[in-house]
Amino acid sequence: MKIFVEIYKKLTKIERHVFHGAAIIFFISALMLGILIFESITTKKPASSNIYREGVVGQPIAINPVISGGNGADADLEELLFSDLVELTKEYKVSANGQTWNLILKDDLRWSDGKPLTSDDVIFTIDTIQDTGSRSPLLQTWQGVVIDRISELEIEINLRAPYIYFLDNLKDLRIIPKHIFGTIPPENIRLSNFNLEPVGSGPYKFSSFEKKKDGFILAYHLATNEYYSGTVPYIENFDVNFYPSSALLTEAFNSGEIDGFGGINQKYLDQIKLNYSLSEKIIPQYYAIFLNKNSKTALADKEVIKAFNFAVNKQEITEKVFDNKAMVVSGPILPVIEGYDTTSSSTQKFSVDEANALLDKSGWKLNAETSVREKKIKKMETLEFSLIVPQIPFLSETAEIIKENWAKIGVKLNLIALNPDDIANDVLKTRNYEMMLFGNILKSNPDIFSFWHSSQRFYPGLNLALYENKKVDGLLESIRKNTDENLRKIDIVKLQQLISADNPAIFLYSPIYLYVAPKDFGGFDEKIINTPADRFRNAPEWYLETTRVFK
Repeated sequence: MKIFVEIYKKLTKIERHVFHGAAIIFFISALMLGILIFESITTKKPASSNIYREGVVGQPIAINPVISGGNGADADLEELLFSDLVELTKEYKVSANGQTWNLILKDDLRWSDGKPLTSDDVIFTIDTIQDTGSRSPLLQTWQGVVIDRISELEIEINLRAPYIYFLDNLKDLRIIPKHIFGTIPPENIRLSNFNLEPVGSGPYKFSSFEKKKDGFILAYHLATNEYYSGTVPYIENFDVNFYPSSALLTEAFNSGEIDGFGGINQKYLDQIKLNYSLSEKIIPQYYAIFLNKNSKTALADKEVIKAFNFAVNKQEITEKVFDNKAMVVSGPILPVIEGYDTTSSSTQKFSVDEANALLDKSGWKLNAETSVREKKIKKMETLEFSLIVPQIPFLSETAEIIKENWAKIGVKLNLIALNPDDIANDVLKTRNYEMMLFGNILKSNPDIFSFWHSSQRFYPGLNLALYENKKVDGLLESIRKNTDENLRKIDIVKLQQLISADNPAIFLYSPIYLYVAPKDFGGFDEKIINTPADRFRNAPEWYLETTRVFK
C-alpha cells in the first residue's frame, strides 16, 4: 500500500484527475457488474405488505351470497369473504350421463370464526336457495337440483338433466354457515346482523365497519383469514371504502385515501392526478336495445329493424362515450366465448343511406311537418318510440347519440330515464316497454339460455326481447347437454346465425373494464373477469412490494 501512496504523490495534477476519473469509472462498473450478477442469480418475488384500500361506489346491503342479488358493493365483499364450492373441494367425479356429481371437500375446513365447515353447510346453502321464503336470486339456477349427504366431507348432487356447464355453477356458489343461519327461518334471513358482520371462509375475514349516524357505511375493514384453505394473501389487511359518486371516488384516490378502484371511464382518466398503473380487463357482457315486438307493429317488421341497425353509428358511440375503450358488438355471443361466429356476428356497417332506402322500400314515408316516417297499416302508424334508459351516465350518453342517429332516418325516439332500481323492480317485472337500453352479463361459456329461450320471456326470466323461435329453443337446449365438443360448436354457430337473422335486439358494445392501482401494484394478471367483483377472485395474489430471492 505504501508504494501506491508514493506513486500517487509523484503524479502531476492532471494525472491525479485522470486517476480519480478512472477510479470512479472502475467503482461504478464494478457496482453495475455486481448488480447484474445479483439480478442474474436472483428473481423478484412478491413480498408481504400491511394494507390495501379499495374504493367502491355504492353501499353494502346484505353481504350474504344467497340473498344479495345484483348489488355490486355486496358482491365485492362476498368475493373477499366467502369461498366458492370449487375452492372448498378436494376432488369431484361426474357420472357418464353427466347428471350425478360427487364432491369431496378438503380436510379440516373451517369458517373464519374457527367452527368446522362440512357438507352440512353446503347442503344448507343449497336448501336455503331453493326455499322460496329466502327469495334468493339464485333460485332458478338451483331449482330441481337434488343434493344428498354421503358423509361429513362428501355430497352427491343430482341434476334433472345433464348440464355441460354445471362446473361454472359450482364456481359461482358461495357457501354460507349453517351454524349462523340454520336456526333462522328463511323469510327472516335478510334481517340477520350477520349480513353486515359476515362469517365466511374466504381469504379475508370481517374485522369491523364504520358508518355515519345517517346509516351510510363508510368502510369495511378486513384481515387475513387464518382458516382460509387457499394461498395466504400477500396483503395482510384489506379495507373497502364506499363513496356516493364516481367523482368522490376519484377525489379519494387523488388525496391518497384509497389505493385502487375499478370501473372508471377512459374519458375521466385525466382527472387522476397521482401516478397510477392501469389494467384493462374484458368482462363477457354487452349492452343492447331490446325490442318489445308486441308493443308496436313496426317493431315486428324485420326491414325496419335492419334500418335501425344501419343507422346506429357504433363507432361514434365507442369513441365519444368510451374513448375507444369498448368493443363493438353485433351478436349475442362475444369473441372471447367458445364458439363465437365471426360470420354471423360481423360488424354491420353504418349507413344512413341504406337505412333510408330500406324504410322507403318498406313504405314508410317521411312526414315533412313532423320529420317522422309514417305508414298506413290498419291505421296510420309512425316510427316514434319510447326508449327506457337506466340513469347511468354512459347509457344516457349512448341513448342521446342513438336518438340523433335515428332522427336522420325519420325515427323519433323519446328517452325515458329511470333509476336502475325502478327498472329492476317494475319495468322488468311487467315487461311494459317498447324499447329498453340494457345490459346482459354472460358467463365465460356460451350458455345464453336465460337471455334467449322462449320460456324466459317473462319475469324472472331475462329474455328482455320477449324473443320466441322454436329452432333457437332447440339449439339452446342441445348446447346445454351435448358432450360432443364439435357438435356443440356447430350448434353454437347455428344459434348465432338464427338470432342475428331475426334481429330481436340492436347490439351495441361491450365496455372494457379499467382498474386503477398504484404504480407498484401486481398480481392482477387475468385478461378476462366474469363480473366486476371477479377482480378479487385472485386477491391473495395481489401485492404492493417485492423482494429478491436466489433462483
